[in-house]
Amino acid sequence: MSENPRWRLVVGSDDAGLAYKDLIAADLRADPRVETVIDIGVSQGDADTSTSYPWIGMAAAQKIVAGEADRAVLVCGTGIGMAISANKVRGVRATTAHDSYSAERSVLSNDCQILTLGQRVVGPELARRLVREWLGYVFDPASPSHAKVALIETMENTETAEGTEVIEGTGGTGGTGGTGGTRRTEHTGSSAGRNT
Repeated sequence: MSENPRWRLVVGSDDAGLAYKDLIAADLRADPRVETVIDIGVSQGDADTSTSYPWIGMAAAQKIVAGEADRAVLVCGTGIGMAISANKVRGVRATTAHDSYSAERSVLSNDCQILTLGQRVVGPELARRLVREWLGYVFDPASPSHAKVALIETMENTETAEGTEVIEGTGGTGGTGGTGGTRRTEHTGSSAGRNT
């Protein structure tokens, strides 16, 4: 992506984020940094605005992975459900951010393609400001953060059919204590029904 990109964006919400989604979509359509805005709903005129946030979060993430959009802004009650849902799509990094620093670092440190917001958490002017700021940041693949993002991608792509991940450490001071080595994590699926 160039230093001053023109973004192809997706916006979406459930019924709990509809008012902010519409405000933000209007701002984005007027922003000269934005090439296109794809609104995946829900919408005021819909007969049923009760579409659950997981469908919206995953649909937005799939558009990014398919190359139909560069980034997305999603709104629900807290932003958390949208981020969790979008992150289920391999290759997507979504985050909830309700302050300027977190919005900045979501791109500069983590190369997040999706920003999620909570309509019940922040006021409308702060939400709009965070989106404007977020669009101004571009991940630098030459930054020290690149290796960390690459590690996230490696971890994502090394999960086997049995649900076991093997990550080879590369030494250095990052990771699991700075000594490198191999870490093996067993996954048994959902945490539903487990005693915690």
